[in-house]
Amino acid sequence: MEESFEYTYSAPEQEEIKRIRSKYLPKEETETKMEKLRRLDREAERPGTVIALVLGTVGTLIFGAGMSLCMVWGLLLPGIPVGIVGAATLGMAYPAYARITRKQREKIAPEILKLTEELS
Repeated sequence: MEESFEYTYSAPEQEEIKRIRSKYLPKEETETKMEKLRRLDREAERPGTVIALVLGTVGTLIFGAGMSLCMVWGLLLPGIPVGIVGAATLGMAYPAYARITRKQREKIAPEILKLTEELS
């Protein structure tokens, strides 16, 4: 009887296995202070970014509809106001982002400042 043992090791494959496995393991509360600081900073900007993207997308579609009414169908009277509404919606995207982000930052400022003092 011939007995043999065959083993192949692939570092990239093992890393992929570890990465996939880590998604399914229970999360431990081992987040470092720097990781928490980065996470909080990202979370402060996320709501404003989402709202700005939605406003920008909707405004662009409305503006495009107004342009189509004017240029393709020759309907200037309804096309111009529709285009103006779209442009106004586009114009609200950045101020909405700035205001929401400012409020979020004010809300988490004490925790961020505490973490930065501990890390400094």
